[in-house]
Amino acid sequence: MQKLMMKWLVVALTVLAVPHLVDGIAVDSFGTALALSLVLGLLNIVLKPVLIFLTLPFTLVTFGFFLLVVNALVFWISASTVSGVHIQGFAPAFFASLIVSIVTSVFSFTVKREAGRVSWKFERNGGRRTRDVNPNSPLELEKDPTGRWS
Repeated sequence: MQKLMMKWLVVALTVLAVPHLVDGIAVDSFGTALALSLVLGLLNIVLKPVLIFLTLPFTLVTFGFFLLVVNALVFWISASTVSGVHIQGFAPAFFASLIVSIVTSVFSFTVKREAGRVSWKFERNGGRRTRDVNPNSPLELEKDPTGRWS
């Protein structure tokens, strides 16, 4: 439940930041961003699988790139159902959905849930650990002689 709430908050903050990155989108308030992220999550669960099934031939022909259009349609539909969100055309919805997708993907890859708590995953030395690290101990960083953190 905690990870779900964190993801909802991350999507809401991303939706709130999107108007500063993409022209043609306006979000009135943080409450509106929370509502949009909730509707977006619900439509991703209910509507998106149906759209993916219906557009499967286009998705196969375009080697999966049509899924970006499906994401934009779901974002546009969710924005049209929430008052306080204004999108001027398909292109802003496309770029906004791309930004939200990238941010939520990065969030999903960096946050994991273990034993009832949420923690951040960091790989040291490109995934190669040089010494044993106790996962319950605090993360200790120190600079090596070259100035890199290890």
